[in-house]
Amino acid sequence: MASKPPFACLRCASRRVQQAHRSSTKVRQTRRPFSQFARLSSDSGVSAARAKAEFESAHKFCADLVRQTRKYDRPSYTLSTFIPRQTATFYLALRALNVSLSLLPDTTSTATIGLMRLQFWRDTITRTLAGTPPKEPIAILLGHALSDLDSRSKGRARISKGWFLRMINSREQYLTNTPYTNLSALESYSENTYSTLLYLTLSALPLTSITADHLASHIGKAAGITTVLRGIPLIAFPPPPNHHSDQPPGLSGAGGGGAAQSGAIMLPLDVMAETGLKEEDVFRHGADAPGLRDAVFAVATRASDHLITARQMLANLRGGQDVGHDFEHEGEEGHEYHNAYDEQNASSRIGAGSSGTSDSAMQLEEVERAFGVLMPAVSTSLWLDRLQAVDFDIFKQELRAADWRLPWKAYWAHRRKTF
Repeated sequence: MASKPPFACLRCASRRVQQAHRSSTKVRQTRRPFSQFARLSSDSGVSAARAKAEFESAHKFCADLVRQTRKYDRPSYTLSTFIPRQTATFYLALRALNVSLSLLPDTTSTATIGLMRLQFWRDTITRTLAGTPPKEPIAILLGHALSDLDSRSKGRARISKGWFLRMINSREQYLTNTPYTNLSALESYSENTYSTLLYLTLSALPLTSITADHLASHIGKAAGITTVLRGIPLIAFPPPPNHHSDQPPGLSGAGGGGAAQSGAIMLPLDVMAETGLKEEDVFRHGADAPGLRDAVFAVATRASDHLITARQMLANLRGGQDVGHDFEHEGEEGHEYHNAYDEQNASSRIGAGSSGTSDSAMQLEEVERAFGVLMPAVSTSLWLDRLQAVDFDIFKQELRAADWRLPWKAYWAHRRKTF
């Protein structure tokens, strides 16, 4: 009896393989990427004890990084007390990522290595958001937080990858301590870093609110501008090599012995021109450089203006009014509210129509829910008050010391829901 040609069997086998592949692909497509990380801890042979040990080790690493890195993010650990418990892990991972990015100019010997580290973080964020974080402490902690968020929100929470990449790209732009061309450039940097940190934390509550994001934008800009001011003495007169890294002497600058080694003045160039401040004068005379205090005052005033605007917005809402002006970033990536926001609040609006509750009351409710995330307004305001008390002498040593008033000032601000 003649046998069938072998290619017929091969065609049948190929058809069966294709059908099995389509079936498995359909199953995989129904799974949420964040949930995949949770399965990896149980279904791939990794013991629960090992997964727990990894999480605890990552949590300790991130907590120590945020708590001990006083140069960059001193208030964040204190203010973590006011972050809702279910979002605390995400907050800690996010702040640790911010510190790691901030440290790059001090911990890389050349700009090329710095760029490679930034690309590493881009790849790490991409993998973590896809549900397969690498074995890196911040990625492990962030992966756990995203898995928990996915479970709590049943897959409806939106975490924008674009916001993460925006933070990294902004750090890259000023990796070698390039001066800000003008005050608007400094505001843009603050928006893309510190405001974006607040946007991401709000998303992890989860909360989609144009009013909360609007407040976060102003508060983040104030915090970012203040952080740049606080770092001026450290960047102008950097510590000796090896202070934050194991690089050999002479290689601590982000540009191969460039900016971080020789020092740089990170004040906007247009403000320096208006006040007559020269970079060489700061290097020669320090705090006594002509025009320095005027330049610091001008920049600090812009930060203060953002805080005043945030306070006025909150006062308007409590008075039953609109916030007073439009959100300039509405419609940008991550700030699309017309679909998600309307679905989230549809039932609330129907109830508001029957009970007489105004839109401003609902917006105020959203802001009060987000208030723990907006607490950097308190630490920023306290530091600006201290700067004014020393007549805008940015080199005063007490400006770099911890503010003992922050814990109880923050407690009362959070309790009263006021900045």
